Amino acid sequence: MKKVLDLTALNKHGRVYEDGQFGCLAWSACESRVLYVAEWKRPTVESSDSASSPSAVDSTAGPSGDCSGKEDGHLFWDDWGEGLTSKSVPVLCVADVGKGTVTVLQGVPPHVSPGQALWAHDGQGVFFVGWWHEPFRLGLRFCSNRRSALFSLDLEGNCECLCGDTNSVSSPRLSPDGCFLVYLQGQVFGPHGQCLSMQQYDLEKRTISVLVDVVQRPKKEDFAGLYEALPPRCWAADSQRVVFSSARRNWRDLFVVDRTTRRVTRLSDPEIVGSWKLLTIQNDLMVVHCSHLNEAPRLAVAFLPSAGLEAQVSWDPLDEGRLLGVIVDILDISPTPQEDNPEYSGLDFGALLVTPNHLPSGTKVPLVVFVHGGPHSQFFTEWNVTSAGLATLGFAVLMVNYRGSTGFGQDSILSLTGNIGSQDVKDVQRAVLTAISDQTACDKAVTLDPNKVVVMGGSHGGFLACHLIGQYPDFYKACVVRNPVINAATLLGTSDIVDWRYSCMGLQYSYDQLPTPEALTTMLQKSPITHAPQIKAPVLLLLGGKDRRVSPHQGLELYRALKSRGSPVRLLWFEEDGHSLDRVDTQADCFLNTVLWFQQHLHLH
Repeated sequence: MKKVLDLTALNKHGRVYEDGQFGCLAWSACESRVLYVAEWKRPTVESSDSASSPSAVDSTAGPSGDCSGKEDGHLFWDDWGEGLTSKSVPVLCVADVGKGTVTVLQGVPPHVSPGQALWAHDGQGVFFVGWWHEPFRLGLRFCSNRRSALFSLDLEGNCECLCGDTNSVSSPRLSPDGCFLVYLQGQVFGPHGQCLSMQQYDLEKRTISVLVDVVQRPKKEDFAGLYEALPPRCWAADSQRVVFSSARRNWRDLFVVDRTTRRVTRLSDPEIVGSWKLLTIQNDLMVVHCSHLNEAPRLAVAFLPSAGLEAQVSWDPLDEGRLLGVIVDILDISPTPQEDNPEYSGLDFGALLVTPNHLPSGTKVPLVVFVHGGPHSQFFTEWNVTSAGLATLGFAVLMVNYRGSTGFGQDSILSLTGNIGSQDVKDVQRAVLTAISDQTACDKAVTLDPNKVVVMGGSHGGFLACHLIGQYPDFYKACVVRNPVINAATLLGTSDIVDWRYSCMGLQYSYDQLPTPEALTTMLQKSPITHAPQIKAPVLLLLGGKDRRVSPHQGLELYRALKSRGSPVRLLWFEEDGHSLDRVDTQADCFLNTVLWFQQHLHLH
C-alpha cells in the first residue's frame, strides 16, 4: 500500500460514482493524478427553524444552478433513474496522489452532467461526455438516446463543446498518440437501443468524420452495425485501428476498423463457434471473453497483426472449454406474408433453441419460451446461466430475437415502433411454432412437447409473455414474469423513461408533453391488461420493490385482475431490489421458484 486518500475527511464532494454510465478512474500520463467522477457536495441541511431565517439560504448557484447554501432537508433532488438512484449532480474530480489533495474541476457548463471522462494526452485537460439535464432528468441506464455531447475542459476551467449538441454520444476513447478521439453517436429520443455510428475527431484539424456508419439492413453474413459501448482500451498501438465487439444477428463478434480506409474486418475465429467480447487491448495484445450456449466462458488472447493482415490473427485459448450437455440450434425465421411489416418489408429474425441431450431417445421435453426485454436488446449465442440451468433440469429453452432486437440493423429496430403488442408477439409465436415443427420434421432423438409449453420474460419480455398467454390462452401452460409492463397507460407517470411510453407506441415525445385521451387509449389498447380476462395459464410474478423503470404496481395490477377472476397467480415481492432483480440471493430465489412453478403446472416429477 503506497498511499491512501481519505475522501470523507477531505470533504470536497459526495459519493464517488462507481457505475458504468458516468464513472471513471483514469490515471494521468505522469501517473501522479487520478481523474474520477463524484456527486456534488450538497448544501448543508438546516432545521426547519433556521431554514426559515432569510439568511439561511445562500443565493450562490451550484453546478446545476441549484442553491449551494444551506437548504431545507426536504428539497427534492432529481436523479438519473433506475440503477442510478441518488446520482444527481456529478462533478469531475482530480486527486493529486503526491500532494494528497483533491480538486473539483470548474468550468463544466451548468446545463450538463459530466461523465465518462478521460485525460488529454498532455495531462493539461480532460475530455468528457455531458448529458443535458434540463428541464429534468430521464432514466439513463440502458438508454443510448439521451441528448449529450463531447466536451474538452482544461485545468483552468475553459470548456468547449467539440461536436454538435443535437445527438447522443458515449464512449470517448483517445488514440495512443493523442491525435484522435473516437466516440459513439446516436439519435435523441426514439428507440432506447439503436444502431450507433462511430465518429472520429481529429484534434489537430478539429474536424469530425464518420468512421463506422449506421447499418440499416445488413446481409446475413455481413457486419451488422454497432450496438454496445466501446471498452476503455480499444485502440491498436499504431493509432490507426480500433477494435470492438458488436452484435451480428444472433452472435456477438469481434471487429477492427481502420480509420484510414474505414474498412471493418472480423477478427473472431470461425473455428471457435460462439460469441466474442473484447475486454481490453494493450500493446496490440487483445484479451477476449468467448463462450457459447453450451460452453462456459473462457479467455482467449492474440496479438493484432499489422494493418491489412488482420485475417492472419491467431488465437490462443487460456483454458479448456467446459461443455454443457445440450444441443444448440440457430433458427432464421421469416414472418408469413400476413405478419410482414409493409413499411419494412422483407425483414427476418432469429431464435436460439437449447435442447438437453442427456435424456433417453424418443423423449418429449417441455419447452420454455424465454423472451428478452428492452425491447431493443437481444439474446446472444453465449453462455446464459438461466438457460443452462433449465436445460440441465430437462427443459428445452427457446430464446427469441424478434424483429426490433439489436444485431439485425436499424430497419429492424424501427419496424417495432408503433407495433409493440402485435408484431413482437406474433414473432415469438411464429418462432415457437417453427421450433416445434422443425424438431418434428428432423426426426430428432429428443423432440419438443407441444402440449407442455411455458413462457418467461422480464420487463418488455414480461409484457410479451403476458400478451402471449392472453392472446393464445390455450397454448401456454404456465408463465413467469419479472417486473412486467402490464398497462402502459398507468405506467406513464411512474417510469423513469416516460419518453419510451410514447415512442414505442409510435407517438412523438417532448419534455412538456401532457397525456391526451387519444394517447392513453393507444397505450391501453396495446397493453396485455386488455387480455387479462382470457388468461388461463397460472402466473408467477417476480417484483422489485425499488424498481424505478417499471413500477411494481404494474405487476400488482395484473395480480389483482387475475385474483378477482379466480385465476391461479402467485406474487413474490423483493423489497430491496430494482428492475433487474440482480442481487445474488434474489437471482437464486427467482430461479428456484421459476423451476418449481413450471414443474408444478406441467405436472413434472
